[in-house]
Amino acid sequence: MATTRSFPPGIILLTWMLVGTLDLLSACVQFVLVTGKSFVNVLLFVASGAFGKDAFSGNPAMPWWGVFFHYCFALFFTLLFFFLYPRIPEMRKVPSVTGLIYGIFAWIVMNLLVIPVSSIPHGPFRLANTVIGMCIIMVMIGLPMGLMAGKYYQYKSRE
Repeated sequence: MATTRSFPPGIILLTWMLVGTLDLLSACVQFVLVTGKSFVNVLLFVASGAFGKDAFSGNPAMPWWGVFFHYCFALFFTLLFFFLYPRIPEMRKVPSVTGLIYGIFAWIVMNLLVIPVSSIPHGPFRLANTVIGMCIIMVMIGLPMGLMAGKYYQYKSRE
């Protein structure tokens, strides 16, 4: 049982970088396809959570701050998932479904807790944007996280 509760830094690092990159690329591609504007706007939007309107001032560091904050949140959700996964037996039953559900949880945390208390500009509610955003997080963060954790702990249980 000790192996299933160990902290696996290698797989966490790989999963963090994978889900952070998949989510960021998906958000950028979706934004460019819908608006025809530069993907840099996505990064500025993320940076505006900490810097408010100053994120849109033209400071060349702001997109990099957006990347930094994006990966910080991806790391938080990855660490939380890998903390919970070996401790909650129900999460291990169907890792892909667990990941998709976790994606909904991550969307809820970000959109109902984090973004409302940040400096990100608030726009009107649009159901289509909500569904698209939730699906991106479910498929690009939750699903790979569930699959990666499932494979890792399945392998560890055979050792």
